[in-house]
Order: sequence, then structure tokens, then C-alpha cells
Amino acid sequence: MEPDLHELLRSLRVWDPAVTELPPLDPDSAPATPLPLFAEWFAAAVAAGQTEPHTVSLATADADGTPDVRIVMLHGADRDGWSFATHADSRKGRQLAARPYAALAFYWPVLGRQVRLRGPVTAAPSTEAQADLHARSTGALAAALTGRQSRPLGSLDELAQASAEAWERAGREPEAPVPSWTLFHLQPDEVEFFQGEALRRHIRLTYRRTEEGWSRHLLWP
Repeated sequence: MEPDLHELLRSLRVWDPAVTELPPLDPDSAPATPLPLFAEWFAAAVAAGQTEPHTVSLATADADGTPDVRIVMLHGADRDGWSFATHADSRKGRQLAARPYAALAFYWPVLGRQVRLRGPVTAAPSTEAQADLHARSTGALAAALTGRQSRPLGSLDELAQASAEAWERAGREPEAPVPSWTLFHLQPDEVEFFQGEALRRHIRLTYRRTEEGWSRHLLWP
């Protein structure tokens, strides 16, 4: 018997008090730039036990403007921007080459928080991308060495064989180069911090980049 999707949806609730804390956000005391607040919120999500807080939705568009979205991992956030990585010839890599602009969305339900960013994306130098890759796990290197991301796959056996070869090489050659591996930096034009509130009076604090620096605004929820 198939589950009733609509009945399941009606049975679900957001921000169960048993597992979610909705901390306050005072916009007047927020820092002048978004990065310190992001670092504070990220650390709070980790401390609160949020599962995989470093995963983030990445939205891109192809040459025709058709949108796409997927989950990636955050590799860093600093003056260079918010960083993630992929193969240059993957679907998202090709989309970023055609339209070097993207959006990121973090969701940390344990605290009822979201962070949304959008802005231009640039590729880091190859040496930086390789250093980033080799600082990660053997599994990450094996996955990168397997390559062919987003291309048609003939069978799972084909994947298993290519993966086994990649794992063997990654263990034997931990500095193996992956020329297509690309580290991208998103330098946001806009960053929004969303703090959920029990009475649905959610706080949306938005930073926008201007010629003079960052401006801050509140948005209706």
C-alpha cells in the first residue's frame, strides 16, 4: 500500500520544541559585516548538534538560464568568499563557466535558522584547488579520481570498478593530481540571516554590498 503523501505532509511539524531551540536575534547588535555573524551562527549550529551543518544548497543556471540546485559541502568562508569544489567538467562546473553567478542556502533546523547568499563566483588557482583536495579524506580523493561526474553511466559494475581503482590509487598516491578539480569562491553581493520565531514573527536581516561597504536591512517574513 502506497503512503498517502498529503496525509504525511499534514502530520509533520516544523521546529518541534523537543529538539529545536529558537534563539533570539537582535539586529541592532549584529556586526557590521556578514562574515562574523555567519561564523557565530555556524559555530552555534555545530554546538547544538546540527547534523552536517557544513552542507549547503548550491543553485546555478545554465547558459539558457534554466536553474539547477544540489547539495554540496562548504570548504571555507573568509575574505575570499564562501568556498565549494567540483570538477570543472561536471554539470555545475559547466554552468558556472557559462554563468559565473550562484546562490547558497544553509538550513539549520535545530536552531530554526537559515543563511542565504548570492553573488559572483570565481575559480581559485589550480594550486589552491589541489591543496584543498589533498587536505581532505582519502575517500574524497578517491571520489575525485573516479571523475566523470554527471556523465551517463552504463552500469553499477562500471562504477564499482572505476571506484575501486580510484581508491587503490588514492591510498597509494595521496598527492595524486586531479586536474579537473576546481575550488570556487562565491563573493556575496547579498547575505540574509533568517531566525525563526515561535509566533511566526521571523527575523530576516539582510546585508547588501555597496560601494561604501555593507548596508543592513530588515525584511518582512
